[in-house]
Amino acid sequence: MAEICCEETKSTPPASASAITALARRRPRVEMAVAEACRSSTTPPADEGGGASDTPTRCGKRRRVACAAPARSCQRPRTTGFGSTWWPRYGVTSVCGLRREMEDAVSISLDFLRGAADPSSGKHHFYGVFDGHGCCHVARMCQDRMHALVADEYKKAGSGKSASAAAEPAWEEVMKKGFARMDDEAASRATSRSSNGGLACRCELQKPARCDHAGSTAVVAVVSPTSVVVANAGDSRAVLSRAGVPVPLSVDHKPDRHDELERIQEAGGRVIYWDGARVLGVLAMSRAIGDGYLKPFVTAEPEVTVTERTDDDECLILASDGLWDVVTNEMACDVVRACFRSNGPPSPPGARPNGELPSAAGAGAGREGDGAAAVKGVDKADSDRACFDAALLLAKLALARRSTDNVSVVVVDLRRRC
Repeated sequence: MAEICCEETKSTPPASASAITALARRRPRVEMAVAEACRSSTTPPADEGGGASDTPTRCGKRRRVACAAPARSCQRPRTTGFGSTWWPRYGVTSVCGLRREMEDAVSISLDFLRGAADPSSGKHHFYGVFDGHGCCHVARMCQDRMHALVADEYKKAGSGKSASAAAEPAWEEVMKKGFARMDDEAASRATSRSSNGGLACRCELQKPARCDHAGSTAVVAVVSPTSVVVANAGDSRAVLSRAGVPVPLSVDHKPDRHDELERIQEAGGRVIYWDGARVLGVLAMSRAIGDGYLKPFVTAEPEVTVTERTDDDECLILASDGLWDVVTNEMACDVVRACFRSNGPPSPPGARPNGELPSAAGAGAGREGDGAAAVKGVDKADSDRACFDAALLLAKLALARRSTDNVSVVVVDLRRRC
């Protein structure tokens, strides 16, 4: 048998040539492209050692190693650190969960102060999570209008300043006035709908004379290259992860919180414990937009924090209480950091689409069409795979831990980019 094989090898050179051609055709196109690049490159001097046939082989090996990790490219210009061209990477997930109706809403508006802010201060990006109760229409109003009202108040606050004054107005006043205007619009809508008899949503079909028996929490974050401004009214929450340590940027407004309890009692109200602390035994939060029938015990005035950004900042998490009821701040930050480690550096624009959790991800994920209406302003070109995976995983974790509420999560990447 060995003699036959040797004889065939010696006597059929055309067959071996065809075999070589067949093998060449089986090569991956990537390797062929690398070899072509090597042949077009400059060859080493002849006295380097080895024959002419050895030179392409060594060059090919070196080129294959060099091309194994191609560099990432971004479509948008970036500067080192937090420059004025900084653009965020974020992920959004909003699910109905075990509730029959979707009452959460999420709003994202990038560079929402365009033309109103000093260009030297950089771009400002708006993120908001609104958790409705009684009905979804107040949360949807906040989704549509809150960023515009905040931008308008920012413009008004800066218009009266002199050229020598600071470019940034007092964010606390801007946020409080924006929330107050949003609350007034919600009250005006409730009055008009009750008086003219028009019906716009499911709650009005059931109780048209009680349009003010609905409201929404609101946690809003304005992220700039130098600071993070958070305004909160209700029990939705904002958490910053800094050097592995969770930093709460808002405090839940629960009726049994010491200062909130005193405020309600001084206004003549009561906190009744009925399946938890509730204002007049009805509402499980002490601040919200809307809820006209519980004024002045329930106020829309937000608590505002301004946090300077540092190189240790990793991410910002905004979420409704559907997440925070079952997941701690530490656990949420750990999940996001794990997703960041798994996905590596921030992805280029368009690497992963953003959106809502599919209905198959968990039991009772919501009716068709609810999720699409719950998120507004999400730009797929600015989404990032790590942030989207983190938001998705947090929502799944909340469902796995038997959260009984709607779950909405926004994850913003704050890592320094080089």
